[in-house]
Amino acid sequence: MLRYLVFVIAYLLGTIPSAFLAGKVQGIDIRQHGSGNIGATNAYRLLGKKAGIAVLVVDALKGGLAAYICFVTFGPWGGVVGGLLAMIGHSWNPYFGFKPSGKGVATGLGVLTILMPKVMLAAIIVFVLTVIGTRYVSLGSMLGALTALIGSFVFEVAIAYKIFALIGATIVLVRHRANMLRILNGTEPKFGQKHKE
Repeated sequence: MLRYLVFVIAYLLGTIPSAFLAGKVQGIDIRQHGSGNIGATNAYRLLGKKAGIAVLVVDALKGGLAAYICFVTFGPWGGVVGGLLAMIGHSWNPYFGFKPSGKGVATGLGVLTILMPKVMLAAIIVFVLTVIGTRYVSLGSMLGALTALIGSFVFEVAIAYKIFALIGATIVLVRHRANMLRILNGTEPKFGQKHKE
């Protein structure tokens, strides 16, 4: 029974609010500024390049570690459940009343790195090219998530990983609904621009 604790650990890893903590170090409640999102992009805009990169790395690591420990304990399906728990913990954080918080992109990237590295590389390439071409990080995130979903069917991966890609991409897209509307309205801030308060 004790081995099932890895799922609790995976969830708790996902709830680590790295962007919020980075903001506190600088005396800023990141939830009250910019997009209000506790993720790497908002941290980058509000706290600077170094803090944004640090948040990205930590969020990816917590997703990767969650997937890894559950994979080692329960195999592919365990890795999927652990990864999804981390994404859910990050995206609807219990420390903030389960309100939508992060968007799960970096955390999901960490999970992909462990479960489907080839798919992760494809998603990263699409993300980077999209951001370079449009300067919309949100659009890059959404297209990257869709690439991960498509890639899970293009590459030979376990059915469990296809399920993860489907659910994970859905989480990312759902959390980016407001971004989609802002892109269509022409009000979405581009990379390097400040988010309107």
